[in-house]
Amino acid sequence: MQWFDFYDIAERYLELINPLNADKVIQAGRYLRLSSKSQVIDFGCGYGEALALWTEAFGINGIGVEIRNHAVERARKKMMIRGVASSIQIVHTDGAEYDFEKQAFDAASCMGASFIWKGFEPTVMALKTAIKPGGRILIGEPYWKNDHVPPEYTGNEEIHTERELLDIVHKHGLNIEYLIRSSDDDWAHYEASNWQGLIAWLEEHPGHPEKNEVTEWLRKTQDDYFRFGRDYLGWALYILNPIRY
Repeated sequence: MQWFDFYDIAERYLELINPLNADKVIQAGRYLRLSSKSQVIDFGCGYGEALALWTEAFGINGIGVEIRNHAVERARKKMMIRGVASSIQIVHTDGAEYDFEKQAFDAASCMGASFIWKGFEPTVMALKTAIKPGGRILIGEPYWKNDHVPPEYTGNEEIHTERELLDIVHKHGLNIEYLIRSSDDDWAHYEASNWQGLIAWLEEHPGHPEKNEVTEWLRKTQDDYFRFGRDYLGWALYILNPIRY
C-alpha cells in the first residue's frame, strides 16, 4: 500500500486534514485580509475545505492544487455541493510542478504540506513568488516544542523549532504577522478522526490482503501520539507579511 493510500483511508471523517477547526481557518482568512476581490492559491489543498470556507465567508476566487486523485475528486464534488464551483478551481497535479502565474495572488497558502517542496524554507521561497505586492502567505507547519525530542521520535522528518522557523522567515524578507496555534483538542480530534477512519476500513475489509499494513499504520500513529506527540509536537498557522519598511 502506498503512503497516500493510508491517508485516503484514514480521512473519511475529516474535511480539514490538519489539527484545525473551521473557526481558525476563517480567522486566518481575516488576517490574510481576504475579500471578494481576493485571488487565492492553496497548495496541497486536500479536500478543499479551507477554500470553500473562505469563499463562503469572504467571497474569494481561488485555485486549489492537489496531487491525490481521491482528494481531487472529493474536493471537486464538495465545491459543487457547496455551490462554489464557479469560484474555485481544483487542479490535479504535483504542487512543485504546477506552473502558476507569478505575483498574481493576494494570498498563497500551504497548510501541512511543505513536503511538496521538501521543507519549510523552500515552501516560503515558492509561496513568496506567488503573491502580489501587498499579498500575504499562510503556512501551516508542525514544530518541536523544545530541543529535547527523543531521537526515536524525530525520525527523518525535517521539523524545526519555532525559533528556527522565525529565522527562516526573516532570512527571506518576511515577518510573522500573526499566528494561530492548534490546541490539544484540535490535535485530539485530528488524530482520533484518523483512527476512526482506519478502524472503519478494517471493519469493512476483514479479509483484505493489506489489512495488516493498515493495522500497523493505526498502531504506529497511536503510539507516536500517546508516547511523544502530545509532549513534543506543536502545529500552527503562520501568516507571513513581506517586509516593506
